[in-house]
Amino acid sequence: MKLDEIDFKILNILQANGRITNVQLSNEIGLSPAPTLERVKKLEHAGFIESYHALLNGQKLGLGVTVFLEVSLNTHKENAIEQFMNDVQKLPEVVECYHITGTADFLLKIYAENIAAYQNILIHKIGKTSDVGHVHSKIVLGVVKKSMQLPISPSIYTYNKS
Repeated sequence: MKLDEIDFKILNILQANGRITNVQLSNEIGLSPAPTLERVKKLEHAGFIESYHALLNGQKLGLGVTVFLEVSLNTHKENAIEQFMNDVQKLPEVVECYHITGTADFLLKIYAENIAAYQNILIHKIGKTSDVGHVHSKIVLGVVKKSMQLPISPSIYTYNKS
């Protein structure tokens, strides 16, 4: 599917407000509701829109500590890497996990109630996952910027498609 300017308008509007009605969206992009809905459905079907979510406030829900944890494995054999990824999938406190390059193998984003709860997660959950060799915690002191919006534009998309 090739995206045009209207598709990018739709994607940017939906990133900012996933609860917008189809009528409001159609007014903002200058199309009638039926073709607007058809375009959104095509974007969903093609995988450009993966899902819609509510962004929750962890602090208000009792999750007072956010930690970025670098994890290095003892070995880089395929089965060890796959086993670690499978183990992490089972931990609800880990909300993001990236397989990375550099001094660590994985970067995890973890939410916990407090430092004691994080210590418990680190020792009794992460520490017991397969083949963990070294961990390095980075505790978040404050959030400077938090955005779920990707910096998309037709020029970036065109450049990356060629």
